[in-house]
Amino acid sequence: MAKRDNDKENHKAIPTSRAGRFARVARMAGGVAGGMIAEGTRQLRAGNRPRARDMLLTPANARRVAEQLATMRGAAMKVGQILSMDTGDFLPRELADILARLRSDARYMPPGQLDQVMAQAYGEDWESQFYGFEHRPLAAASIGQVHRTTSPDGRDIVLKVQYPGVAGSIDADVDNIASLLKLSGLLPSEFNIQPLLDDAKEQLKDEADYNKEAEFLAAFGDLLAGDERFLVPEVLPELTRGTVLAMTYVSGSPIESIAELPQEERDKVMSALVELMFRELFELRMVQTDPNFANYQYNAATGRIVLLDFGATRRFKAGFVNAYRSLVKAAIAGNEKRLIAAAEKVGYAVGDEDSEYRELVLALFLLALEPLQEDAPYDFARSDMTRRMSEMGQDVTAYRDFWQAPPTDAVYFHRKLGGMFLLASRLRARVNVHALIKQFL
Repeated sequence: MAKRDNDKENHKAIPTSRAGRFARVARMAGGVAGGMIAEGTRQLRAGNRPRARDMLLTPANARRVAEQLATMRGAAMKVGQILSMDTGDFLPRELADILARLRSDARYMPPGQLDQVMAQAYGEDWESQFYGFEHRPLAAASIGQVHRTTSPDGRDIVLKVQYPGVAGSIDADVDNIASLLKLSGLLPSEFNIQPLLDDAKEQLKDEADYNKEAEFLAAFGDLLAGDERFLVPEVLPELTRGTVLAMTYVSGSPIESIAELPQEERDKVMSALVELMFRELFELRMVQTDPNFANYQYNAATGRIVLLDFGATRRFKAGFVNAYRSLVKAAIAGNEKRLIAAAEKVGYAVGDEDSEYRELVLALFLLALEPLQEDAPYDFARSDMTRRMSEMGQDVTAYRDFWQAPPTDAVYFHRKLGGMFLLASRLRARVNVHALIKQFL
């Protein structure tokens, strides 16, 4: 007998039609506009002369945006996640804080809609194929939610169920949300988000292909089969469908839970994750690029790191990997000329020789690769690298004639690199990044 969930508070039906999803965007725009008028009226009555920015970025308006993006899920929610994670230093703080909520939003499909998706995948009698299917999901993310159950052969498994309408609405969702953000002024006018939006479309299309994710999951399982530091779920091809990914259940606690463990254990876990990242890039040329902390768990009983969610895995061409290897070697050696040459091979616009812009780009690279340069444990808890990079990033915007969107491969890898460094900071870890990467150079 399937276990039904009576908690309706977090049930939100996912709009599946194009018209229905567009209506959500229109409703959000209308709500934001109404909120601006109400706030402007309130400030005028108080004797103030309100600025458009102040009227727009009210807590109520920010909640309206987050509410609709969370309800739509899919590409709409992914845009909010990407903006909050990748560009938080460029966004108004109020908007960035609200968008950050989307990374841990817990709403999910109501049972009726879940039944429809499962029936399409396994047939009307789908519940008879599983034992103790839990309707309340273990986790709910941007394009799917995860349910625990027991397979016909008695194994403890999970099913990652894709939200209806997500795959077919990616392009329209991203374009609609982009239009809203641009027209509303919720983003600074000088910030060009188009490269991020194009990237979001391609990433989501890959993530919505569960057969592709099953291949990545199996590949990582084979790679790490003999490594006792890691634990990867096993894919179940016989139960996997286009909209449902079936895999074995692996238990673990959120990776942030190790923050209270002794320094040595935190350092050991973080070192393993950083080494794995370099192995993915330089050996496999295949990187799980999503830096969301929820993709990593820790099994305290075994001391193993659980790796989850391989939908955002990306293959890298040998040319990019070799150029990036040259860039790292130049940074470690402190050879500025070779560093600029390698950055150009990677695909970055580095400006004219002897220009102020080139000097700024050079300083940014050296700062971003700071943890790699010294053969000693880097203390992420004491580092102010993120603040310094934010300040330099603001300086880059002054050179709009030179600035170009970074190459797509670099965006993907730097998202992962930044995520790992952010996790190391959160865990107050000390990692000899230099020693870990040197073995791959």
